[in-house]
Amino acid sequence: MSGTARGTETRTYQKTHPWISFRLDLAKVDYRLWMDLGAIQSKIEHVANVLLPPGVAGELRTLYLAKGVHGTTAIEGNSLTEDQVRSRIANKTPLPQSKAYLGTEIDNIVAACNGILKDALRGEAIGLTPERIKAFNKMTLDGLPLPEHVEPGKTRRCSVGVGRYKASPWQDCEYLLERLCRFLSQDLQEPTQDMSTGFGVLLAIIAHLYIAWIHPFGDGNGRTARLVEFQILLSRGVPDVAAHLLSNFYNQTREKYYQELSAASQSGGDVAGFLHYAVQGLRDQLDEQIRHIRDFQRNVVWRDFVYQTFRERPGDAAHRRRRLALELPQSRAVETSELKRLTPDIAVLYAKRTNKTLTRDLNELEKMKLIVRDGNKVRANADILAQFLPRRRAATDAQSGEEAAKE
Repeated sequence: MSGTARGTETRTYQKTHPWISFRLDLAKVDYRLWMDLGAIQSKIEHVANVLLPPGVAGELRTLYLAKGVHGTTAIEGNSLTEDQVRSRIANKTPLPQSKAYLGTEIDNIVAACNGILKDALRGEAIGLTPERIKAFNKMTLDGLPLPEHVEPGKTRRCSVGVGRYKASPWQDCEYLLERLCRFLSQDLQEPTQDMSTGFGVLLAIIAHLYIAWIHPFGDGNGRTARLVEFQILLSRGVPDVAAHLLSNFYNQTREKYYQELSAASQSGGDVAGFLHYAVQGLRDQLDEQIRHIRDFQRNVVWRDFVYQTFRERPGDAAHRRRRLALELPQSRAVETSELKRLTPDIAVLYAKRTNKTLTRDLNELEKMKLIVRDGNKVRANADILAQFLPRRRAATDAQSGEEAAKE
């Protein structure tokens, strides 16, 4: 798989930044990259086909939108926490005047992500053009305090640098953006249809890397690169919740992120290191996301199981016990002395009840196998849901069998 520059024109960047070659030779890439891309494509299909109740699905979308927006802004210095970003998304939480620009930056990226998603969901082909990349930059910087030389949505007219990295010559920025879009859309050989999503991940990461190298704008290049990455992922069928994961990963590993960006240029354009870093990170992030989705599903199934268990148990006592079973944590035990204050709903239900009533309720829930008691502590017995999983041999048994066979 390779792409080569067209034409014979000589430009300044070819002397100063020879690694911006618009060539991609993956022949020497470690086989693990392809294995990871195959795994990523499988995991993306899993995420894309998960059915959740509307409220849970909405919560999942908000959660990962907040992670992605927080990641892409925090890595550039925005000091708002992920919880603050989530609150800002939910209700436009106001900030002190001295920090208002931080909220504006969050609003800009949220609006850009939602706009890109809206375009993707229309089902029409969304091309990547210099004009669209410029539009992303303009949205990113809208309303923010900027140096005089920065014009949102316009390529820079001066030399800039990031740390020790000197960006490509400003005179070549317009050409390089056009060349990048052609490289991504025409020059790279498309694989078979069944690897379209995995190839899209590769394209997204390459686009991100090239925009970082070119650095076409006076400010907002990193945020613009991650929006381009987001668009490419969505256009290749990656669900929105998964398309936010790379931005979150870059922020979580920001020191490594900048090291790999630097190494890619200093090596003369060897992209293998950055590709491995990003692809492995995305695979790990997808694993974590799938675990999170399973937790959501587990909670939904647990609630349904509890309701089914109480289906033929009418009356106030049954209602109270059902509520207690649903409110108890699944992953940690709670002191029985704290149960009456566990949640506002529980506090209301037991406000006029004695400790004997609580003890009777716990005894009944234990008989129904809905709780687990450990001394003076109690938790929901969601482990009982394991009986509904497909039956299979335990991994430890299989391993011991293999070990026995070797002896």
